[in-house]
Amino acid sequence: MKKTISTTLIYIVLIIVSITMLTPFVWMLLTAFKTTAETMQVDPFVIVPHVWQTQNFGNVIKAVDFVRLYINTLGMIALRIIFAIVTATLSGYAFARLEFKGKNLMFAIVLLQMMVPVQSFVIPQYVMVSKLHLTNTIMGLVFPGLVSAFGTFLMRQAFKQLPRELEEAARLDGCNIPQTFLYIMMPLTRSSMVALGIFTAVFAYKDLMWPMIVCPDNRATTLASALAKMNAQYQQKYPELMMAALISCVPMIVIYIIFQKQFIEGIATSGGKL
Repeated sequence: MKKTISTTLIYIVLIIVSITMLTPFVWMLLTAFKTTAETMQVDPFVIVPHVWQTQNFGNVIKAVDFVRLYINTLGMIALRIIFAIVTATLSGYAFARLEFKGKNLMFAIVLLQMMVPVQSFVIPQYVMVSKLHLTNTIMGLVFPGLVSAFGTFLMRQAFKQLPRELEEAARLDGCNIPQTFLYIMMPLTRSSMVALGIFTAVFAYKDLMWPMIVCPDNRATTLASALAKMNAQYQQKYPELMMAALISCVPMIVIYIIFQKQFIEGIATSGGKL
């Protein structure tokens, strides 16, 4: 009886939390199809639009080049994931399994970078991007994600959990360090690599400050930056703003539906939260 009551209470709490988390998304969906007057009406308060205003979709599409924004955003996410996984996997393996002079000091510097606020790196990163003539380009957007301190820490922990016997067996079979890493150790950390890819994709997708700084041109910016600019442009046109936000959510919703299993496994393996 006690177990049934506790299970029921757990489900009730989970349902309440789920509804609370879904409410902003549902509100955005409903507001996207309202008129401007309905969004500002208080008495009576309008929840569901009386007439669904599908023209809001057409107005936003005409005002914003979402195809270009999708290409910029997805291109930035893909490149950041590739660079983060490659650099973090290599450095994580070196810190976890190899012995070399200054290893502890270098890893301490990596940890220090995680402790310093990201905003502290904006000015030097912008100076480097400007000197390389990468402003208003995809590579300019990708630049801060070329190396991931968090990814290095995550992959180091993943490699440290693997038994030493695997390396010893590989060494007896004649494998050198690159072969041991590529054929033995790296495949065993696939779950952590998936987790790193998920974290990188989410962080890159919602990154706002860096795209607004390095890509002021609307043709080279990302969805998050474009939405921020629309917020200043359409201050009272909440239906258009919500419709633009709804359209912007589509890529991550599709990615989550396709990679739902890997998403859950990656979060569970890493023990982190978004």
